[in-house]
Amino acid sequence: MRWRDRRRSDNVEFRKGGGAAGAAGFSGLAFFILRFVFGRFGIGGVVVLVGGFFALKTIGLDPLQMLNGGGLRSASNGESIDLNSEEAQRVMAVVGTTEDVWTQIFRDNNARYPAPQVVVFQGSTTSGCGAASASTGPFYCPADQKVYFDLAFFDELSRRFGAPGDFAEAYVIAHEVGHHVQTVLGTSKQVRAAQQRASQTEQNALQVRMELQADCYAGLWAHHANSAKDFLEEGDVEEALKAASAIGDDTLQRNAGRRVNHESFTHGSSAQRVKWFRTGLQSGQLQTCDTFQAQSL
Repeated sequence: MRWRDRRRSDNVEFRKGGGAAGAAGFSGLAFFILRFVFGRFGIGGVVVLVGGFFALKTIGLDPLQMLNGGGLRSASNGESIDLNSEEAQRVMAVVGTTEDVWTQIFRDNNARYPAPQVVVFQGSTTSGCGAASASTGPFYCPADQKVYFDLAFFDELSRRFGAPGDFAEAYVIAHEVGHHVQTVLGTSKQVRAAQQRASQTEQNALQVRMELQADCYAGLWAHHANSAKDFLEEGDVEEALKAASAIGDDTLQRNAGRRVNHESFTHGSSAQRVKWFRTGLQSGQLQTCDTFQAQSL
């Protein structure tokens, strides 16, 4: 995956356990600085300080990041997330490509795409949908319209699920962004309403279609990211397909030593997840991802 020359997203938030990285500390520091400047130099000093803040932003420097340690964010385990690390930069680049692709797709359909914020955390954090930890796995929260994932999940994807590779990671991110697209388009709201009137088996079946559509949207993203600028490298598609297959409901049930129960599926079988990612990747057309009208999944 050729990500190094791609635009980095500004919508990626790195958090330590319990909330935004450095947020509380920065709030206290900002208050202290403002109080000191006002007491020493009056309102004119505050104006200069605020003006300097925006001047730094204009030339591409983040004063919040500078105050927070020059690119380091605290993690819940006492370590730091280095925003200049390859892993952090790759995440920001992938998120940037999802923003570029979906902005263009929405524009082609005379609509505006409101990009979600992506929250990267270590250990635990809170979301509009409740608490999250490394064991939660990546998820999208429609309540605050943010994507959440713990960096440790990518290690687990490689070690536990046998799906290594940077494009396997990118597929996971693109899948969760696909759920945001469903929220923006109103699909999620319609499905939730239908699920409230349905049996548990029917609720699961609707959820499977939701997840498979998000897989298709991930394939759609890959198609357009590669078309816009040579993005995919040899082996990338195989990495994504291996990841999609590894987290199919039937595979997960078998690996857990359980009997495969199709009625309990909530994400789709390995074959279905591979099929719908391929559908989006090969077609590049939004309408081909309508899993709710598909006679066969």
